[in-house]
Amino acid sequence: MRRLLAGLAVGAFLVATSACGSSGGGGASDKNSSSGGTTTVKVGVIPIVDVAPLYLGQKEGFYSKRGLKLSMTTANGGAAIVPGVVSGQFQFGFSNVTSLMLAQSQNVQVKAIANGVASTGVSGKDFGAVVVKKGSSLKSAKDLEGKKVAVNTLKNINETAVRESVRKAGGDPDKVKFVELAFDQMPAALDKGQIDAAMAVEPALTTMLGQGATQIAWPLVDAAPDLTVAMYFTSTSYASKNPDVVKKFQEATAESLAYADAHPDEVRQIVSTYTQVPSTVLAKVILPKWPAEANRSSIEALEKLSETDGLFKTAPDLDKLLP
Repeated sequence: MRRLLAGLAVGAFLVATSACGSSGGGGASDKNSSSGGTTTVKVGVIPIVDVAPLYLGQKEGFYSKRGLKLSMTTANGGAAIVPGVVSGQFQFGFSNVTSLMLAQSQNVQVKAIANGVASTGVSGKDFGAVVVKKGSSLKSAKDLEGKKVAVNTLKNINETAVRESVRKAGGDPDKVKFVELAFDQMPAALDKGQIDAAMAVEPALTTMLGQGATQIAWPLVDAAPDLTVAMYFTSTSYASKNPDVVKKFQEATAESLAYADAHPDEVRQIVSTYTQVPSTVLAKVILPKWPAEANRSSIEALEKLSETDGLFKTAPDLDKLLP
């Protein structure tokens, strides 16, 4: 299992390379003294469709009307964002629930505060899927045994979900050779034959399908019904010192999630502002769900799968972690 120290090393890298300066661990920056002042909060995100509501909410003024301005910094995955939030580099972050459970199980002081994104729950129509190259002999998740499969972060949510797909297809997940690769690097790697399959999410998924790739499994659907995939979170320290800012962020994010769910065309347009994905690809992407509340039963199911895969030495306390 990836250890906490490794994660903190990634966090240190993010601190060193972030385009934005940090005001330190305690509070948000740029807080004006006037009653109409604005508080700028730094948010660690991943350049994928999942976080479109934040960009939309900023554009629509849901944050500014509550006196907040978001400053977004991107990372490859939630495992890298967690140490950034704990160290104070970011006031808030977006992370899959497995990364948050791993952190909480290791007594890292994180607190989920708002829902992030959920699976559609429909095989064949989800925003995440295992894809193989055109003409591949691999037809199901069972066929992944002995093959090289890319996931964005090892020993995390996508690996756990793929392993469950393999189990449900009658295969042995311990025989799969998982390799770590950023989502935006997966299309080229699959096209060149450097990997046999990839667990991709949008917009990388549609990019790969455009190259002729074929979907053979939908791991987020297999992991649990209507799976809550990711959430927005902060450190327990920041939450205790800045409850008013946290409340404003929660309210604005809830409004942003609802707006994104109701305006799919605007979601596709906003994604083009923070990724390099062509509009022709974005027009075809399968959007996830952005429900207002997390699905606790799905998180509990994911926790059990993670325990089966040996991710936790100590089970996470979901009552402390979740809102």
